[in-house]
This record gives sequence, structure tokens and C-alpha cells, in this order.
Amino acid sequence: MDDDQEAMEKLKEKFEKELKPRLMKELGKANVYEVPRVEKVVVSTGVGAVKEDKEMISRIAGEIARITGQQPKINQSRRSVSAFKLRTGQVVGLTVTLRGDRMYDFIAKLINVALPRVRDFRGTLLKSFDGRGNYSLGIREYSIFPEVRYENIPMMFGLEVNIKTTAKNSEEARALLTALGFPFEKH
Repeated sequence: MDDDQEAMEKLKEKFEKELKPRLMKELGKANVYEVPRVEKVVVSTGVGAVKEDKEMISRIAGEIARITGQQPKINQSRRSVSAFKLRTGQVVGLTVTLRGDRMYDFIAKLINVALPRVRDFRGTLLKSFDGRGNYSLGIREYSIFPEVRYENIPMMFGLEVNIKTTAKNSEEARALLTALGFPFEKH
């Protein structure tokens, strides 16, 4: 087993045994339940460019399922917008909500395997915190994930990864994600 695989399997254990006590001391928390933790990870993409091609939508859904390990939810439009040639009930996006072991596996894969494969990668943006402890990360090409076979790519699309934490503010969330191993940009 290689180092990346071991890192992915052990992220949850490492958080519980090593990182939680360290964060408790670093953030000055008196109770272990006050330490911020990741609640869920939401991975989503828009399919507006191919909203009428059902085969392409199912292929994109398959790619997202392969990346996340979970079948995506299909988001449909709620109302018609003639300027966008959009009708009520048309597919506009795909969403996967990850919790528990799958969430930690995805975070480990994102940090250890996918982000280092981004061309000219200088770190994730610090301004992507929302002020309430959540972090958003945009990925332009989903082909950075190891499950994707480059020759089988139906079309290039981007992903939005939203990480919801129990942190009260951006500083606590940044401390949590830094402890988990997120490569933030250097000033």
C-alpha cells in the first residue's frame, strides 16, 4: 500500500487521536466538543451547457459518482427562464453530499492526490472562507482526480467543493483545515 492510500485511510483516526487535542490546545477550548470538525462536504457541478442531452448528463453523473463514491442527486430547475432557454423540470446541476467515512476519504484524496496534480498550483485561496466557518473550493477540471481516465472524458467540467464545519468563524475553520493538511497559499 502506498503512502497516499495510507493517508486517506487514516485521516479520520488521525483527526480523532492527534489533531483534535492539538486544536483544543491551539484554539484554547476547554471542552473537546467545542473543537471544530468537518460536518459535511458538498460536491456539485452545473450542467447548463448540456441540459438537453440526457446521455451526457448520465455520463457526467457517472464521473462524479466515480470520484466521490456516491451517486449524485439531480437538481432540476424550479421555474422557466426564457432568456436562458430553461424550462421547469430541466436538469441544471448534480450534487453529492458526503458525510462520515466517505467525507474523510474524499478530503484525503483531494489534499494528497488531486490538488498536487493541478497545473501551476500555488495553494488554495484564503479568501474562500465565508466568515461562518465554511470553505468553498472551485476546481476547473475534474480530470485531476485519479479515478478519471483521460481518454474516456465525455467533456471537461468543473466542480465546486463546499466544506461545512462546526467552526464559529474563519480563523477556527482555517486552523481546522490547516491541521487536516489543506495547502493554503503563502503570502
